[in-house]
Amino acid sequence: MEKYQVLLYYNYVHMEDPEGYAKEHLAFCNELGLKGRILVAEEGMNGTVSGTVEATNKYMEAMHNDPRFADMMFKVDEADGHAFKKMHVRPRPELVTLRLEDDINPKETTGNYLTPTEFYEAMRDENTVVIDARNDYEYDLGHFRGAIRPDIHTFRELPEWIEQNKEQFEDKKILTYCTGGIRCEKFSGWLVEQGFEDVNQLHGGIATYGKDPEVQGELWDGQMYVFDERISVPINRKEHVIVGKDYFDGKPCERYVNCANPECNKQILCSEENEHKYMRGCTHDCRVSPRNMYVKEHGLTDADIQARLQQIEEEDNVSTAI
Repeated sequence: MEKYQVLLYYNYVHMEDPEGYAKEHLAFCNELGLKGRILVAEEGMNGTVSGTVEATNKYMEAMHNDPRFADMMFKVDEADGHAFKKMHVRPRPELVTLRLEDDINPKETTGNYLTPTEFYEAMRDENTVVIDARNDYEYDLGHFRGAIRPDIHTFRELPEWIEQNKEQFEDKKILTYCTGGIRCEKFSGWLVEQGFEDVNQLHGGIATYGKDPEVQGELWDGQMYVFDERISVPINRKEHVIVGKDYFDGKPCERYVNCANPECNKQILCSEENEHKYMRGCTHDCRVSPRNMYVKEHGLTDADIQARLQQIEEEDNVSTAI
């Protein structure tokens, strides 16, 4: 079988014509047989692509031959096949959406870069706070031990959440991290501009930390959420601690599904058994929605649905009584 790789990368660099470059780059990726998702903005480029080892190596070589991307760091994962169904290259106003009144330029303002080893040592300092710069559903699947979970569902909500909880971080050494590092570049810069003095970020993100031969992912619990068909990848190579909890019964779980109601589409951790029991609906309204995709996929009749709902009600009543 042919071997595949998944590449994760970003680079903040001025792009003169994002729209024109996106069109050219899409043609180049298609020529190589890559699949993935790439964003191009005036402030740089951010992408994840999959392809054969030969194709992805050619891609990295070509990117490094471009002076704009000569020093771009690629995080490389082995794979059994493509991690995406299609290839998209899209122009965007921002690489990561913060929507600040005064945008942050990471080339001018950003937190101190820490290597995986430095980050590991800093996490053990009692005067340190570790802020997860990702979304809540990413944290719930896996995170650094003791890291703070901001109550946010999208990255752009993070600055407001920090402002509301500012007292937690004053006079502390701040560590922040994200999947590959791109969100931390802007978030740590924003923290610096807000007056926080000791702001540090994990250089290369969790993806780099997990591959470091010295730390081997230690102090990471759970799995890392990724935005492709793999959904999750392991990080800690010394021990695996499951932190995810089934949405319905709270049991250990690392399996994400989307709510079957497309109007909701909420991501929930859910066992296969509970997916069938609850018809992949995160609420009663989602289960009985006429658009419930689980019902359509399995050809359930109204009688089938009513039987499932009655089962749920009976079991919930037993649980409440206990």
